Amino acid sequence: MKVVDLFNQEEHIFTNREKRQKGLFDDYDGFVEKFKPKKTTDDCYTPPAVYDYVLQYVADHCDIDRMTVVRPFYPGGDYESLVYPDNCVVIDNPPFSIISQIVRFYLKRGIKFFLFAPHLTLFSANIDCTRIVCGAAIVYENGAKVNTSFLSNMFGEAGVIGDPVLYEGINAICSAPKVELPKYKYPDCVLTVSDVAYIVKNKGEIRIDKREMLHRSVLDSQKKHGKAIYGSGFLISHTAAERVTAERAAVKKEAIVWELSEREMRIVEKLGQ
Repeated sequence: MKVVDLFNQEEHIFTNREKRQKGLFDDYDGFVEKFKPKKTTDDCYTPPAVYDYVLQYVADHCDIDRMTVVRPFYPGGDYESLVYPDNCVVIDNPPFSIISQIVRFYLKRGIKFFLFAPHLTLFSANIDCTRIVCGAAIVYENGAKVNTSFLSNMFGEAGVIGDPVLYEGINAICSAPKVELPKYKYPDCVLTVSDVAYIVKNKGEIRIDKREMLHRSVLDSQKKHGKAIYGSGFLISHTAAERVTAERAAVKKEAIVWELSEREMRIVEKLGQ
């Protein structure tokens, strides 16, 4: 079944099948992408995997079958001006700075909700709703890392609920290991812009004369691997390399070392002469 949403676009109704499927404003992600305003501390865009898990958690614990799931909090949006459809539930991540105001708005109008909320101040306001304590550290898509719990009016007379399943599920998503890219290390006689930037950021200074350097975008040893010097670089003389080494602290991490070929070594020997 489909209906028209607040923006005259098709909207899905939450239906209970073998696996409950989420119902969202179809163009929500596209809508967010259009605007891209400057981010504030309230602009914590929820990672899709976390939102999907929370949505399924609500579906497993509350009767939201056939209800319209609404996400009214988007950049530039006004949750108070929206016309909420009948039989809807708000499952979203609102601005934490006005969370109490938002909860009171929904309670007054009888709109069901399950909202992301700041963990440390979850008990701050005396509001007639259920506090679902989670405390999982969610890394939002704007880079903000916030310990998060939830507020809802769909758990009857329960005032506080502590559910390890919710915590463990979100924590597993947020702590999943990231794929690490290989780290490359170049010989001392190869100079990259990052080398100089590191020196500058650590209050050092360096000067290399034109006669001591030759531009290179790829080393001979990289060609067979289809690699290149990111941003290009320079072959520099031994004397220049010694000056750079004196100003630069080597980053001691495991890295792939690109060796100079015999041809490049001959070039280095001639530089600075």
